[in-house]
Amino acid sequence: MNNGQTSQSTVADRVEHVLNLIRPAVQADGGDVEFVAFTEDGTVQIRLHGACVGCPSSSVTLQVGIERNLKNHIPEVRRVEAVA
Repeated sequence: MNNGQTSQSTVADRVEHVLNLIRPAVQADGGDVEFVAFTEDGTVQIRLHGACVGCPSSSVTLQVGIERNLKNHIPEVRRVEAVA
């Protein structure tokens, strides 16, 4: 088994776990967040849904809420970006 793949899967599982903790707050505002990928350079790619799409506050939610939480819980995470 490839060690890089094993740790990447583990990181993906941990990202999903943290997003599941954040998700109720995002859904309370009419939006949602979907985990897309964890890249080799430590970037978590997410997709925003619902009210988050086009919301002026979504960049603040992404950086302050989601990125900060992921970085605090998962040391491998270097940054978070929203993808279409």
